[in-house]
Amino acid sequence: MDPNPKPPKTVDRVDSISPAKSSESTRLLCGIMGPSRKRAKTVDRVDSAESTQFPDEVLERVLSLIDSHKDRSSVSLVCKDWYNAERWSRRHVFIGNCYSVSPEIVAARFPRIRSVTIKGKPRFSDFNLVPEDWGADIHPWLSVFASAYPFLEELRLKRMAVSDESLEFLATKFCNFKALSLLSCDGFSTDGLKAIATCCKNLTELDIQENGIDDLGGHWLSCFPETLTSLEFLNFASLNSEVSFDALEKLVSRCKSLKVLRVNRNISLDQLQKLLSHCPQLMELGTGTFMQELISGPVTEFKNMFSNCRNLITLSGLWDATPLYLPVIYPACARLTFLNLSYATLRSDELANLLSHCKSVRRLWLLDTVGDKGLEAVGSCCPLLEELRVFPAEPFDQEIFLGVTESGFVSVSRGCPKLRYVLYFCRQMTNAAVATIAKNCPDFTHFRLCIMNPGQPDYLTKEPMDEAFGSIVKTCTKLQRLAISGLLTDRTFEYIGRYSKNLETLSVAFAGSSDLGMEYVLRGCQKLRKLEIRDCPFGNAALLSGLTKYESMRSLWMSACNVSMNACRVLAKEKPRLNVEVIRDEDGADDSQAHKVYVYRTVAGPRRDAPPFVLTL
Repeated sequence: MDPNPKPPKTVDRVDSISPAKSSESTRLLCGIMGPSRKRAKTVDRVDSAESTQFPDEVLERVLSLIDSHKDRSSVSLVCKDWYNAERWSRRHVFIGNCYSVSPEIVAARFPRIRSVTIKGKPRFSDFNLVPEDWGADIHPWLSVFASAYPFLEELRLKRMAVSDESLEFLATKFCNFKALSLLSCDGFSTDGLKAIATCCKNLTELDIQENGIDDLGGHWLSCFPETLTSLEFLNFASLNSEVSFDALEKLVSRCKSLKVLRVNRNISLDQLQKLLSHCPQLMELGTGTFMQELISGPVTEFKNMFSNCRNLITLSGLWDATPLYLPVIYPACARLTFLNLSYATLRSDELANLLSHCKSVRRLWLLDTVGDKGLEAVGSCCPLLEELRVFPAEPFDQEIFLGVTESGFVSVSRGCPKLRYVLYFCRQMTNAAVATIAKNCPDFTHFRLCIMNPGQPDYLTKEPMDEAFGSIVKTCTKLQRLAISGLLTDRTFEYIGRYSKNLETLSVAFAGSSDLGMEYVLRGCQKLRKLEIRDCPFGNAALLSGLTKYESMRSLWMSACNVSMNACRVLAKEKPRLNVEVIRDEDGADDSQAHKVYVYRTVAGPRRDAPPFVLTL
């Protein structure tokens, strides 16, 4: 492979290695570096004879100031000099789909990478719709990186298959490795973490979050060498096993630059007090349990513990918090900007008392145990709130507990005009309520509303929820991500296609009337990158209506729809640069139907590790 490839005449759009529409920072840079440049939006290249007279070293230094991978992709299209300068100055690469490009192509394109972020399985793998052994193995990437990037420092993975062998390989082959983040990955155990702790002498970050991990015990935490003092970020909140507290305390005490510490629920408040005495400089803290029987000493002692944490801006955890010990955190609340209570089953009065001390909160995660009264407190106490996530508590018994409704959501919107990101699980909703919410908060960029009962109409009027989402897309012109639910007809999709000009991700379940719904979206949403559909009446005509659209998108997922194998074959034949994969059901269902379809653009061709139940057309 040519180690210095020329800019392609026909550009393949593959995540961060692809062009993107130029942002304001890119256009400003074009104006600084040279006049009369063709903007990246036109994808026209300027001949090298017309290129800037700046030395390569200066150009590379300027381009290194651009952090956005979209902007860097746009910059690389200006001319050959800029393409090469961007190539040599790139230190981080983001790959939104591990099969959209091969590790060999990445290594040839960017020779000086120090940090890599890779996403693997489709997002619906979080709902068990993608088999565990579907693919997305990190090891082939590590094998290439070991020779191409021996000084790799950071690796961040999401929904990837990671084995203990891969973690051992990572720990031993990259001598300057510093940061590992694993989110929603699977296939490894705490033995793999043991290898990372033992061998990575310069580790600054270990972030283990919501993984399908085989938890063999907390002995791995004792494997950090006594010489390690560089740790700045440690998160093992999602692990269940008990850890050696002595080892944890020694590690925390010698890492004077520790800024983030998130422990699991086996750490008591007594133990947390000891930890915080060693690291009052923390900015983010995930606590352990607040169970009363595991706490000794008066509440005032623990209040003093949080009073000393003067830099704390993020607080999470609070497992099993009770009204007696919740006041412990009050001294730190005034400075908090992010409060994650998704593990704390608080009631409305408990939340109201807590939020009365949290006037600066901008991000808030809750369980629906707070009820509508709790959300009224959010609207009253959090005027700066920008992000709200309300999750359903488990187990759920609707006859005993109602959760949250449209009333609580409206209360939040009235008191929090800066709200721009919402994820809201509720039991009921009305069109009028959503219209009011949109009017109160017109700056939404992410709006994800999940009505728990599929296909539920406006519970007051019994009408479809079409006008609710119509009001969102009409009013919120900055909307980038949308998830819809409830009883919806094709009118909702007509609204989305007509008004959602900035929409990038759309998630749909149990909605729509006919193929027209999907056709409206594909025809109208010009910036759409990801379309996720399940349990909808969309068929062959809907799938094939996107023939001119899919190459500009990252991916399409369709499951439990009315798509046939023949339609998938037509799509694959018409668009050879797309990978069209069909995941077969193991129950031997009708082979003429494609029950799970995953379509994505790629420059690497069909993947070589597809299991037998994945058919690549």
